[in-house]
Amino acid sequence: MFTLFAVAAGTNVPTPLLLVYQERLGLSPEVLTALFGCYAAGLVPALFLAGPLSDRLGRRRVAIPGVVLAGVASLAFAAAGDSLTLLFAARFLQGVVSGVVFSVASAWVAELSVASGEGAGGRRAAVAMTAGFSLGPLTSGLLGQFAPAPTVLPYLLHTVLVGVGLVLALPVPETVVPSPGGRRTTGSPAVPLLPPGSALLAATVLAPVAICVYAFPSSVISAVPLLGELPAGGVAVTGVLAGVTLGAGTLVAGLQRRLESWTAVTGAALGAVGFGAAAAFVATGAWPWLLAAAPLLGSGGGLCLAAGLTVTGRLAAPTRRGELTSVFLACAYLGFAVPFLMATAARSAPAWLPLQVAAVLTALLALRLLPVARRGRL
Repeated sequence: MFTLFAVAAGTNVPTPLLLVYQERLGLSPEVLTALFGCYAAGLVPALFLAGPLSDRLGRRRVAIPGVVLAGVASLAFAAAGDSLTLLFAARFLQGVVSGVVFSVASAWVAELSVASGEGAGGRRAAVAMTAGFSLGPLTSGLLGQFAPAPTVLPYLLHTVLVGVGLVLALPVPETVVPSPGGRRTTGSPAVPLLPPGSALLAATVLAPVAICVYAFPSSVISAVPLLGELPAGGVAVTGVLAGVTLGAGTLVAGLQRRLESWTAVTGAALGAVGFGAAAAFVATGAWPWLLAAAPLLGSGGGLCLAAGLTVTGRLAAPTRRGELTSVFLACAYLGFAVPFLMATAARSAPAWLPLQVAAVLTALLALRLLPVARRGRL
């Protein structure tokens, strides 16, 4: 779990530093959100490759090289300086690394947690990732505001953290027996990715919940500082904002045990209210709205992640758990496109309007989830 936490911490180290890059390079909001979102362009293909590959070769043989590359990605950021091309390349590499580690390590944690009961693996993976997502930007935001070398030191510290995670991951037992030649074992009918009759559930429920996982926090972390007015010291404020948002996701992930099938419904409802509060902040500039939006959207994303990983583990056949986890996380990372869409829409509409539209759509999703939760299928 610590290794998963360490890699997750690196994914949001650049987030509060976007304001530093904006000032140094004179970047537009669209370029900043594209820099933030190109992470997903590297991550999604890596997800689809890494999960199935680990089902065949074993978790360790795929995850460990990904952990090593997580450190390389942070070093690339530290070396990028004022080069926009290198910043995009480093962010893309970071996406590739995250796609490999998150899909494989989440499945690995789930398999190691079987004895702890259903949902334990999903909760543990969700807590590890959301804790990393929150502490990474909190640390880099404070260092970026108050420490020397703001675009170097945070990445070097993360490289050290990844090194510790790598050492801890090496003795973790393998949970998959590699198939001969790295191919799926033959001689029996192919195991379907989804159980019969569950495709509609996956498309209309699991996929939208997955998108909410990162659409919620990335909107308040990336879009709101561009659409609204932050005070002086914006780098530190953005880092604290990210820490509070994603930290809330860490704190609530454990509530899944009590909420059970209502976890996703609760997450979507919190997200809808959070988007509404964010829209009110952008429209009025009143800080209480932002202070409400951050934990609401963070909590909503954390609950959706815990619910989604649990449902994914329940639906997946053991021989295809890594693959289905990859599909879920690929859908989740589509949520990173939401801030870019918001920034683009705000060029021709009031800045608060995209956030309000997101609030309405998320409320409709919560209503869609209600009958599914009543049947105990979430």
